[in-house]
Amino acid sequence: MRNEASQAGPFVHPALFYRTMRDYMEGTVPFVLEGLYGGEPVAVAVPGARLELLRAQLGTRADQVHWLDMQQAGRNPGRIIPGVLGAFADEHPGVRVRIVGEPVWPGRSAVEHPACAQHEALINLAFAGRPLTILCPYDAARLDATALADARATHPVAVEGGRLSRSPAYAPDRVVAAYNALPPPPPDTVSEPFDSERLAVARGAAAERARRLGLTGERLGDFTPAAGELITNSVVHAGGSGTVAVWAEDGHVVCEVADTGRLDDPLAGRRPAARGLPHGRGLLMVHHLADLVRARTGADGTRIRFYTRSSRI
Repeated sequence: MRNEASQAGPFVHPALFYRTMRDYMEGTVPFVLEGLYGGEPVAVAVPGARLELLRAQLGTRADQVHWLDMQQAGRNPGRIIPGVLGAFADEHPGVRVRIVGEPVWPGRSAVEHPACAQHEALINLAFAGRPLTILCPYDAARLDATALADARATHPVAVEGGRLSRSPAYAPDRVVAAYNALPPPPPDTVSEPFDSERLAVARGAAAERARRLGLTGERLGDFTPAAGELITNSVVHAGGSGTVAVWAEDGHVVCEVADTGRLDDPLAGRRPAARGLPHGRGLLMVHHLADLVRARTGADGTRIRFYTRSSRI
């Protein structure tokens, strides 16, 4: 893969389409070994069951690889660029790094998929020009047609049957735009208006609503600052007012903050805050605390929605 992929530029982002575990191993193990033989730092971030299989295949060389369970580190796709891919690459400045990253797997929910697809599209923007190769496996036998079509649209090259080729469907900006949408909250959801004078009231009301819906302990401890950060951001950066709503949905407590601002940076919350600047950490923190973050932004304003798992609903 090295010679063909290197022609694409410093950053290389192939999708690996596999149908069997033999396909999976034949596509990932040589990729990892090629990196190790070439002196490249290598990380593998895949679902937990795949980790053990790859470790076994690599034998004694497994100790030279940085391993991450993507079901944990990347359960919120918005964490993967800063917390998994970027964090590993930043540890090795000035050298080519390679990563196996599998952010989409059978079992991801329909509500998670848009965030996964946008993540894969934004990888190309986040790492453009950097000496980095990220191989993303996709289970072509079990993922649905939408997931596979989005994979082709978010990866400039694809590996199938051991052959690498350019993807004619590559259109990452289209994918980002296509998923810039959110369904409305449930019909009976109450939105609490706030402004600079009602910041504390709105933050307290959101936390109390989450508590009544079943969040306790660490989960409530994650929810409360995330909601508070979004509410504060609306007042400080998006016109001084907004609304907050909290509801239960499919085993999660969901919080949505809406305002009249526009989020122009597609990587907001997915890149480290600039050193020495007091701002730029709020949405990054929300991604870190939440299990999923979705956003819709446009000329009419922005809605940011985050999901926190609860054991009671």
